[in-house]
Amino acid sequence: MTLMRLKMGKHKTILITGADGFIGSHLTEMLLRKGHKVRALAFYNSFNNWGWLEDVVQSENLEVISGDIRDPFFCTEITKNIDQIFHLAALIGIPYSYVAPDSYIDTNIKGTLNICNAARINDVERIIHTSTSEVYGTAKYVPIDEDHPLQPQSPYSASKIAADNMAMSYFNAFNLPLTIARPFNTYGPRQSARAVIPTIILQIANGAKEIKLGDLSPTRDFNYVIDTCQAFISILESKNTLGEVINIGSNTEISIKDTLQVIKDLMSSEVVFVEDKDRLRPKKSEVFRLWCDNKKINKLTGFKPKYDIKQGLLKTIEWFSVPDNLKYFKHNIYNK
Repeated sequence: MTLMRLKMGKHKTILITGADGFIGSHLTEMLLRKGHKVRALAFYNSFNNWGWLEDVVQSENLEVISGDIRDPFFCTEITKNIDQIFHLAALIGIPYSYVAPDSYIDTNIKGTLNICNAARINDVERIIHTSTSEVYGTAKYVPIDEDHPLQPQSPYSASKIAADNMAMSYFNAFNLPLTIARPFNTYGPRQSARAVIPTIILQIANGAKEIKLGDLSPTRDFNYVIDTCQAFISILESKNTLGEVINIGSNTEISIKDTLQVIKDLMSSEVVFVEDKDRLRPKKSEVFRLWCDNKKINKLTGFKPKYDIKQGLLKTIEWFSVPDNLKYFKHNIYNK
């Protein structure tokens, strides 16, 4: 297949929802370095805190706005004079979805509806909607391609399946120029300590001798955040990706247990891992195997990840080992 790219010579004005978060802040930086103007949406709060955007070097090409994608009027307003959209804003915590599932309906499904409808009203030329590998559930076959059945094993994954379908309905019904990007497990600097990799690194960096964890047997396809962001941009720039669902992953599989051992070795730690029943998912809700088939993104865009697991973990450990970065995390508290 001939790889066709959109003409990006003219710098675009790009809206990023969820720009204050882990992946969104890195994507913001990457697009600014490419010379684009970025309208970065941070979640509205009384502290006027911009999340990880506080760490992003300010630029005349960066416009930070605070708001909430649950409001359709607000979404219509912020998508005016926008060329392209990366829609990343979402509630992503799986344990929290067990106790507050209605919040996931409002943010993940209705929020996606609001962004897609606003993009349609304002004639946005391109939108990338963010999915998650959690929609696949435990693999029925590996590696997992885009035709794999979707399995709602948590309220979170159910909300993302619905959000994906809502987004795709706008491509089918209204010709909204949309692509669904489906990243597998992303890690790196700024990731929430609720995720397994940063929580291990943080506790080791703070001198922990024993770390409580959930099930260590599941496998994941881990991807360094810079690779994930570059994949997003490659999808945006390709004319071959319109109306497609596209996995983002490394086509490798590693167990949580083996990942933790790599971290221990890289940090020269003798920490002991202990199973904590409070951190176990309900049996039918645990996703035991995720392994990405990334042939489609390579075929359509030419994208290939640059970081292997050790290279990415070294970068992540380096960032989390800077004392000034640790102040953002409560390493000794388990937040669901």
